[in-house]
Amino acid sequence: MVRHQGGGHKRRYRLIDFNRDKLEVPGKVTAIEYDPNRNARIALVQYTDGEKRYILQPVGLEVGHIVVSSSSAEIKTGNCLPLSEIPEGTLVHNIELLPGRGGKLVRAAGGTAKLMAKEGAYATLKMPSGEVRLIPISCKATIGQVGNLDHENITLGNAGRSRHMGVRPTVRGTAMNSVDHPHGGGRGKSKGGNHPRSPWNQPTKGYKTRSKKVWDWLIIQRRQKAVSGSEAAV
Repeated sequence: MVRHQGGGHKRRYRLIDFNRDKLEVPGKVTAIEYDPNRNARIALVQYTDGEKRYILQPVGLEVGHIVVSSSSAEIKTGNCLPLSEIPEGTLVHNIELLPGRGGKLVRAAGGTAKLMAKEGAYATLKMPSGEVRLIPISCKATIGQVGNLDHENITLGNAGRSRHMGVRPTVRGTAMNSVDHPHGGGRGKSKGGNHPRSPWNQPTKGYKTRSKKVWDWLIIQRRQKAVSGSEAAV
């Protein structure tokens, strides 16, 4: 069951080259385009052998720039290299979790991770969430920060624009009857004594749902929690 999704404008999916597996072949950026399927902009790259591919557009990558995916590539925005060849302190995005599987991490608008250190078979990266984790040093990453930084400042402005994006109205649980939601019912407007829960009675704040324990040992420091005003004042 999917809640609050439906309708919206029809979209055509753009195939994005997250793998960056066209090695040692330079490509020229021929266009910067809007992609309705993501909040970042995409760059159309035409390689010297004639093939064209889309990549995520990092900040500073413009039409006419040359990019390449290679272990010997220059440390320049848009180039893709293994983490072993990237200097410490470099900002990267579109990071692989496993070698050859394609970029999985840091792909949203404005996203960037910092390469903190390299030791043995792993590199230490600080993610946009504040999480510090290990990534195999043979995994590839793209230099730079994902573009379209102003995306977080967009205000939709009206309900119709939300519907156009496929977002349907959300009804508060406290406005429902008790048969429909754990927060429902009561005499008058009531919200006390109800711990935040989903319609299926699963806790929604602080309840850990992460199940892939296989990755836990790679996480050095969990993502930072929001600090309340009282804690900040101490």
